[in-house]
Amino acid sequence: MTTSFNSEQQVVSSDGFFQKLASGVPGVLFTYWLSADGSSHHYPFVSHQVLALFGVDSSTLNETADAVFSIIHPEDAGDLVQTIQDSAQTLVPWRYRARLKLINGEYQWFEVHARPERQPDGSTVFYGQFHNIQHYKDLEQNLRESEAEFSFQAGFQKLMARLSTEFINLGFGTIDQCIEEVLKSIGEFFAVDRAYLYEFSDDYQFMNNTHEWCGDGVASIIGDQQAVPIEDFHWWHQQIGSMVTDNRVVFIEDVDQLPSEATPERSLLKTQGVCSMFCVPIRVRGKVTGFFGVDSLRRRCWREDQADLLIIVSGLLSGALDRFRLEDELLNQSIRDPLTGLHNRRYLMPRLGEMLGRNSRLDEQFTLAMFDIDQFKGINDSIGHLGGDYVLQKFAGILMKKTRPMDIVARFGGEEFIVIFNAVDRSNVRQLVLRMLETVRNDTFIFNGEPVDVTVSVGMASVAEFAEGQPTPDAMISLADNRLYQSKQAGRDCLTDASGTFRL
Repeated sequence: MTTSFNSEQQVVSSDGFFQKLASGVPGVLFTYWLSADGSSHHYPFVSHQVLALFGVDSSTLNETADAVFSIIHPEDAGDLVQTIQDSAQTLVPWRYRARLKLINGEYQWFEVHARPERQPDGSTVFYGQFHNIQHYKDLEQNLRESEAEFSFQAGFQKLMARLSTEFINLGFGTIDQCIEEVLKSIGEFFAVDRAYLYEFSDDYQFMNNTHEWCGDGVASIIGDQQAVPIEDFHWWHQQIGSMVTDNRVVFIEDVDQLPSEATPERSLLKTQGVCSMFCVPIRVRGKVTGFFGVDSLRRRCWREDQADLLIIVSGLLSGALDRFRLEDELLNQSIRDPLTGLHNRRYLMPRLGEMLGRNSRLDEQFTLAMFDIDQFKGINDSIGHLGGDYVLQKFAGILMKKTRPMDIVARFGGEEFIVIFNAVDRSNVRQLVLRMLETVRNDTFIFNGEPVDVTVSVGMASVAEFAEGQPTPDAMISLADNRLYQSKQAGRDCLTDASGTFRL
């Protein structure tokens, strides 16, 4: 009986017994000894899985634990020793996670659980296990990525909804601000360095950078990207052809890897600091009119669906530009005279009001001249209404040729026209108008092969004449109209202003 007991005790106490027991447990079972002063440590027992997993012989670990510590990923080893010492001091169970280097050179996550026990000599023995938790880490990473992707998609949809609402609610004249807001929002959302819009000329020979957003510290290039001749860049010309015919997105992942035929393009992009870029065509009424693009000035990993997302943005811009162009045409139709192409009264009156406001605030001077074609009823009666239309159109052309872009030229009604001369002294305006009268008088008006004698009379009013208060648009026009009547009474083909009636 005693012999049997001693035999069982010997089996239980043998290392072979524990190795057999440990072989049925996932992970690595161990006892870890740490000296009282923390200067030495080893594994009195460690299961043989340590050799299969990490290529470390258990007999080596019986001497020193350094081999296990050497396979810990450097990023995870920072506070390892401190956590062991804290556990040894407080006798609180030790738990730690770290990546360990497998025998194949790959790092995987392991977690250790160990219970410390103080020994009579002051040393500490830890009884525990470390096991592979890579599966859980992968699952955790997948969940984190799924949450991040969900958050990204939700953020993108929210952004598109907000921008779409802004475009839907935009009023006349606000398209530029909306486009700039889109570029800024998209640039910041995708963390790019530039976002921009280019417009092609109708013949696709030139392109203009019309709108641009730049991140902090990123140089603007819009000033250098006006009337850029596309034919000077043969490779880029081919890409534009693909945009136009195939609606293709142009993606340059690495400017340095552009083909040899794109040497001028590579040189220009490197000058602009571009490392990679996307360009997405913009379509208005079915025609590619330009492209929307983003630049990165550094190497980056783009999303696999980056092109698809930018196509959505391009669609938003295309729709907004399409709508704006239609509204602009409708607006032009409403504020332009269809016969002469000049602005009409509907445009003139609010502009005159704005100019009076600027005069009040900034003392900006201007003079209003009202022109009337002399004896226009007689012209209609003699050559017909088509002939009268011809005279109106030709006279409108003379006004446009003799005025500056900063001046306002409008058909006020019938045979009456108004020109507002901006930022010109009124005495100089008188000379300008007198030369215009001379031009009309000496010009050749021929309708159906017959000459038509045409002269005009003018009444002028300067904003400086209203020193006793802020004039209204109606007051200025009324004063000019009264002086026009004086010119008619003086024999026509002349002008009247505050100084009297003049003719050349």
